[in-house]
Parts: sequence; C-alpha cells; structure tokens
Amino acid sequence: MYFCRGMNAQIIKKQPRLTIRLTNGGLSFSVVDPTKEEQISYEPYVMKSGISQAANLRSALSTAVLTNEDYQRAQVIVDSPMLLIPLDEYNNDEKDELYRHSYPQDDQTIPTIVESMVLHQFNTVILFAINRDVKTVIEDHFKDVRYSHVCVPVWQHMHHRSFTGPRQKLYAYFFDGQVNVFSFQQNHLRFVNTFANANANNASFFLLYVWKQLGMDQQRDELHLLGTIPEKEEFVEELKKYLKNVYTLNPIAEYNRAPITQIAGIPYDLVTLYIRS
Repeated sequence: MYFCRGMNAQIIKKQPRLTIRLTNGGLSFSVVDPTKEEQISYEPYVMKSGISQAANLRSALSTAVLTNEDYQRAQVIVDSPMLLIPLDEYNNDEKDELYRHSYPQDDQTIPTIVESMVLHQFNTVILFAINRDVKTVIEDHFKDVRYSHVCVPVWQHMHHRSFTGPRQKLYAYFFDGQVNVFSFQQNHLRFVNTFANANANNASFFLLYVWKQLGMDQQRDELHLLGTIPEKEEFVEELKKYLKNVYTLNPIAEYNRAPITQIAGIPYDLVTLYIRS
C-alpha cells in the first residue's frame, strides 16, 4: 500500500504481513510476493520431534528464508479447540472463564492464552487458545501481531458459496489429521465441530452422524468435501452408498486456476485466506 502527498513527498510502502500457520500438523510461513508467478512466497518448515512448539518456532524464525526479511507485522493462524459465542451475548471479561470451562484439561498440561476474534459475517465471536510460550516467542519477534483460527477463511468462503441453490449443505474441511464439519443457516453457523483422527472410517462415521443429527435429506441435500481428503476415491464411494449428493471441491477449479493454487502442498485454508484478502 502506498501513500504520497505533494510532488516531493516521500513514498511510504506499508510492509507486508507475514503469515505463520502453526498447527499440530506443522508450521509454515507465507507472504504476498508480487515478484513471484504464484503471487505468494510459501515456505513450510519441518517440525523437529522431541522439542516443544515454541522451540520449533524459535528455531524456524532464525533459519527460515522468509524470516530473514525482518518483517515487523505478522498474522498467526492456529488450530486449537474453538468456542463460538453469539455476538450479542459476548462479554470479553468472561472469555477466559468460558473457554476454560469448555476445555478444562487443555491448560493443565500446556499453559495457554485465550484469543478472541469477532466474525461479523456470522454475528459470532470465536474463542481459541494459543500456547503461552509460542505467543511470547512471536511477540518478542514481531511488533504487530494478529491471531486467527485456520477454519475462519474456509467458513467465510463456503458461506458465500452456500447461497447457490435451494438445498441444504454440509461441509467437511480436512486438514492436519482433523476434519472440521460445519453448516450454515442464513447468516449464522448452524453447526460447527472438529473431529481428530479423521481417517476415512472415522470421518464417515462423524459425517453421517452429523447429517442425521441435523435432519438432512439423503436424496436432496448436499455434502461438500474439501482439503486433504483421506483415501479420497474410496471414501467418496462409501459416502455415496448413503448420500446421493457428495461433492469434492478442487481448489484449482474453485478459484479459477488462480496462481496460488499451483503451489505444491499449500493448505486449502491459506489459499482461501490470500484469495479473500
């Protein structure tokens, strides 16, 4: 972004914001880069076993190519358990108590800090946690930091898509060994839950259980699968034994062959984050 006043004014360029995606499945850095064909620089980092997330992040910040650029602004997206609260019922002073009550075991093993993010599109606030040591490492390194959850850009894109056609739709986003299952009702998230160990057998059970719980029609309504789908062909064929309309979303087609979709291994949520930005 450029600002200029007067013929002799100095041109000021706003520095890009580095995106740090930190999940149980891995760590990556990415940033907008107009010099690249894909328009994005994306650098995954191989996490070392036997050391903490914070130690891995500290090591990555000192060795990754992208972090050599001395970025001062960052956005950090994580995959910790989430709690959704209607916006008109939200009280920021109560966020820690509500989150700890919902996930009482999490902070006992790894101390965390509860973050909040207002999702005006859904009239909702999402609460999620970040490891206290990780947050310290990040804020020691960057002056301006924003926090978000990996599922948010996917929800935002699929919400817009959900208005196409009269049928109810259930979505399943597969990432880092998990599946986030969600659906919408007008401008609200009707259902959201994340299941771990999302192999094909477990995921089939989760999805069919949610489908039944929501009272969706096996012949009429739609199931949309996206992300890193386990045993994709066999999984879809198994689901089609029970549900008539099962679709897989290919990011290359979904985003009309946008250059970012050509980056090998880039998660669906990052693709959506940058295209929506």
